Amino acid sequence: MKTLEDVLGYSFQDKSLLENALTHSSYANENRSTGATSNERLEFLGDSILGMVTAEHLFRTHPDLPEGELTRTRAALVCEGSLYEVAKVWGLGRYLRLGKGEEGGGGRERTSILADAVEAVLAAMYLDGGIGTVRKTIHRFILSGEERAEAANRDYKTALQELVQREKGIVLSYRLTDESGPDHAKTFLVEVDFNGVPAGKGAGRSKKEAEQMAAKAAIEKLSR
Repeated sequence: MKTLEDVLGYSFQDKSLLENALTHSSYANENRSTGATSNERLEFLGDSILGMVTAEHLFRTHPDLPEGELTRTRAALVCEGSLYEVAKVWGLGRYLRLGKGEEGGGGRERTSILADAVEAVLAAMYLDGGIGTVRKTIHRFILSGEERAEAANRDYKTALQELVQREKGIVLSYRLTDESGPDHAKTFLVEVDFNGVPAGKGAGRSKKEAEQMAAKAAIEKLSR
């Protein structure tokens, strides 16, 4: 767990909190005689903490954003898929305590289990180090993806197409320029061109996401 603490950038004073956060219900059920308890209560607390910190961040940094947009952006940031990506960055799967059945069924890679464990770890950090500690972690690993969440929440490709249609003779095209990383964590780079001339570049964890980011960059360029 020392390696996990290094990744988190935080050393627990009470190591049992982190151990509890990594204990799946399947393990707890198989080891009741040892007093093992699952991370479900921590997950409950972590979900609330994550939602509050994210909502506060969006409220303070987007004073003109209406409630509906704030809600959708928050949902994209704290969704299961987003937390799963965080779990992969942390390498969380290798530290989980799983029951034999869950272990054999690929539980260490299961999206829901990993996402829940992220929330449990955040709760453990809160209980061990306070709100300031967990807020820093949330900003570093989750809110840093705000730009991607906004891209997912808004269809920049459609918005760019609408802008381009106002000008006659412009042909819009997207081109994959590079991809890197292992198969489970690839990064794609995409360029959007106007009549073959580069107008914006974007990166993402999928081609679709990279295209959205490229379109966003092009819109910003056109707005200058």
